[in-house]
Amino acid sequence: MSAFRRATAWLIDFALVVALASLLAVLTFNRVSALVTDVPELAARGGFDLLTARGDVLDASAGLGTSLWDKSVGYVQQAFGLLVVATFLYQWACLALAGRTAGKALTGLKVVPRTPRRAALRAAVTTATDVAVYAVACVLLVEGEIVLSVLVWLAAVVLFLLNALPVLGGRRRSLADRVAGTSVASVELSRFAATRRVTTS
Repeated sequence: MSAFRRATAWLIDFALVVALASLLAVLTFNRVSALVTDVPELAARGGFDLLTARGDVLDASAGLGTSLWDKSVGYVQQAFGLLVVATFLYQWACLALAGRTAGKALTGLKVVPRTPRRAALRAAVTTATDVAVYAVACVLLVEGEIVLSVLVWLAAVVLFLLNALPVLGGRRRSLADRVAGTSVASVELSRFAATRRVTTS
C-alpha cells in the first residue's frame, strides 16, 4: 500500500467535506440575507427601540445593529457546528458499517479492525484534525478574537501534520490509527492473504 493511495483517499473524502462546506456557506449567506431584509420581528423591535429611545437614536440603532450581528454570528456558528457533526457522522458510519469511507473504497483500502468503538475513536480524531479545530478558529475569527483564532489555527495545522505525516513512514499509521488502534490495509492484499491461508491450511 502506497502513501499515494492514502493521500488520494483523503483527497476524495475531503472533497466531500468541501462540497458540504460550500453548501452550508450558501445556505448561511441566504439566511443572513433574509435576516437583513425579511425578518419583521427585528424591524418591529428596531422601531420600538427608536420610539422608546427618547431621542437617543444612535443608541437604538446600535442595539438593532448588534442584534443583527449576533444573529448572523449565530448562523455562522450553526453552519460550522453542522459541518463538524456531519463530518464525524460520515466518517463513523462509513467505518462502522463498511470499514471504509468513499475515498478508501475508491482506492481499494479499508480500515482494520472494524468495530463501532474503534470507528468512533478514529472518526473523532479524523474530524478534529481535518475540520473541527479549523472550524473553532474560524468561529473565533468571526467573533473578533483574532489572536486566539490565529493560535487555534496554528494548533490545527500542527494536529493535521501529526495525523498526516506518519502515513509517509514505514508503518503508514496516522494519529487517528494510533489512537483508535486501527490500521489501513489494501483490500486486494487482504483478500489474497485470506485465500492463501485457506489453501495452505
